[in-house]
Amino acid sequence: QVQLVESGGGLVQAGDSLRLSCAASGGTFSSYRTGWFRQAPGKEREFVAAISWNGGNTYYTDSVKGRFTISRDNAKKTVYLQMNSLKPEDTAVYYCAAAPASSFGITATRPYNYWGQGTQVTVSS
Repeated sequence: QVQLVESGGGLVQAGDSLRLSCAASGGTFSSYRTGWFRQAPGKEREFVAAISWNGGNTYYTDSVKGRFTISRDNAKKTVYLQMNSLKPEDTAVYYCAAAPASSFGITATRPYNYWGQGTQVTVSS
């Protein structure tokens, strides 16, 4: 059983940066692929970024490529999402999630067994 806790959200202006953190406890963190998803009001939860169990592979949705960077520190059991050049359309609740390293479907929510409670990111124009 893996518990995930996100932090780092807040209210910023367009063009600003934020770094989200996701701290894991329980389970073997290094055996999980981890991802970030977001959900805006009235919209479905959508994939943002993911990173393989050893950090060797990263994946991004097109709208954040070049602006967001996902990374992980397995020794600290923490995943990060560095968000630069934020836009109002990035406003959402951001969730951290973990999926078994061998699972398929990087951008789908279904393979991810564990989810954090979410952290709010609001970008004003």
